Amino acid sequence: MRTNGFFQYRIMLRPDEVKDFVRAASMCDFDIDISYNSYVVDAKSILGVFGLDLRRVLTVNCHGYSEEFDRYLRQFSLAG
Repeated sequence: MRTNGFFQYRIMLRPDEVKDFVRAASMCDFDIDISYNSYVVDAKSILGVFGLDLRRVLTVNCHGYSEEFDRYLRQFSLAG
């Protein structure tokens, strides 16, 4: 979903998916945040992402667009 100049996704990640998620985010040349509630971390930080409660729905805010990363995120995306 595009909101206020950035793209937003609601996703669920399993711990075994974090490494690939961070690798994919790191290939983008724009900022990407991942959050739930008031906790916001850099999606390119493996320690930051592992610090989140992965049992929760996470919000990914992309401050730019990459068709490849968009395709990658859609596999984790939740409706709504």
